[in-house]
Amino acid sequence: MVQGTTSDAGKSVLVAGLCRVLARKGFSVAPFKPQNMSLNSAVTPQGAEIGRAQALQAQAAGIAPHVEMNPVLLKPNSDKNAQVILAGKPLQDMDAVNYHQYKTLAMDTVMSAWHRLGQRFDHLLVEGAGSPAEINLRDRDIANMGFAEKADVPVIIIADIDRGGVFAHLVGTLELLSPGEQERVCGFVINRFRGDISLLEPGLDWLQRRTGKPVLGVLPYLHNLQLDAEDAIDVAQVAKEANRLRVVVPALPRISNTTDFDALRLHPQAEVTYIAEGQAPPPGELVVLPGSKNVREDLDWLRRNGWEPYLQRHLRYGGKVLGVCGGLQMLGNEIHDPDGVEGSPGSSMGLGLLEISTVLRPGKTLLQAHGAITALGAAVRGYEIHCGETHRAAETQSFITLDDKREDGAISADGQVAGSYLHGLFDQPAACAALLRWAGLDAAKEVDRDAIRERELNRLADCIEQHLDLQRLFPACFEAA
Repeated sequence: MVQGTTSDAGKSVLVAGLCRVLARKGFSVAPFKPQNMSLNSAVTPQGAEIGRAQALQAQAAGIAPHVEMNPVLLKPNSDKNAQVILAGKPLQDMDAVNYHQYKTLAMDTVMSAWHRLGQRFDHLLVEGAGSPAEINLRDRDIANMGFAEKADVPVIIIADIDRGGVFAHLVGTLELLSPGEQERVCGFVINRFRGDISLLEPGLDWLQRRTGKPVLGVLPYLHNLQLDAEDAIDVAQVAKEANRLRVVVPALPRISNTTDFDALRLHPQAEVTYIAEGQAPPPGELVVLPGSKNVREDLDWLRRNGWEPYLQRHLRYGGKVLGVCGGLQMLGNEIHDPDGVEGSPGSSMGLGLLEISTVLRPGKTLLQAHGAITALGAAVRGYEIHCGETHRAAETQSFITLDDKREDGAISADGQVAGSYLHGLFDQPAACAALLRWAGLDAAKEVDRDAIRERELNRLADCIEQHLDLQRLFPACFEAA
């Protein structure tokens, strides 16, 4: 099990890299994360919702994602409440106190998934959440040491040296564990190191003397590692060509599935700009309204931040607007939430840019989907994660025709505004190029996001093989040097 001294220490990436290392050696391996908190999620082939990071780790292992890889997923819809996804399906919204009490029951689901997964694979690589030193959450813990002790797995702790204070992070984390938990830690990994390793070695020797734990490896800073972000908005982009399209995206407070924009960030002809609270939206050719875990509140945020007149001006000058999932719902005339699915029950007026209306319902649509962008003639593949039922006016055309004969989304009569429930719209090379041409980019190139992901997973695995003591970690799998 990989645990970290902090969030974003490198747990997800290390597990993905180790999955690829073992898979390349021919071993049967799967990822596992008992509890994830993220608004970046994925849908398995069986129609279950799991964290996006576990879907990436499954790809690294060369297998299809499965609900057992992430039995508990928490999707925050406010600062105090989250939707609890249990075994791939929504259970209910809970505040932090109620969920803390519920974790005793959630552990049963976690351990059942763990045992079933263990029957199918020779090796399981577990990712912790946050830090095991969050002592206020130690009671009923299912995400870190509470799980490690229940499942009886060894633990390595990873820390990010680029943040500074790496020795304090590692020593402090270990000190805050119980004696039994300390014995379970078999070593440390230091992540994102830059510079001359000889200058770090005295500190490594001190750390081993101080803790009695070995440093299993020092991983260098991998610049421009182009893998899916577990939760945060990734703003890193490749170099852009002179002939490029400007894409503007509001950084909604409850923005979800920001990986939808990875294919654009990594496209040399698409420049993506996220606009946060209080920032004036800049000129651009394409505005994309992203998914949201709380559509009506995020729609209010758009209005408070001046997006409504901005969009009207943008369209007057010939710009295009695309809505994805919650963004599609915002583009319509009305959003009704009679059951309080995403917050307080009520209704909101939409932006009125598409002749559609949406009603939020307690059930959730979870599907992998294939089809074609009807007006553009481009094949598309993605996944649906939404609670809404959206209805088009009789004269309004759908945007995508799905292979199961369903009609998805909508496009305005003048062709300037469109929307879809499909996440991953830009991931297929031909679909991405077609959408960029629709938005005004001549001679749009095709960029294969999945090929980039495969290349980066192999680059990560190469780095781990070079810098990590794999024989010490997996003595039955790797010969001694």
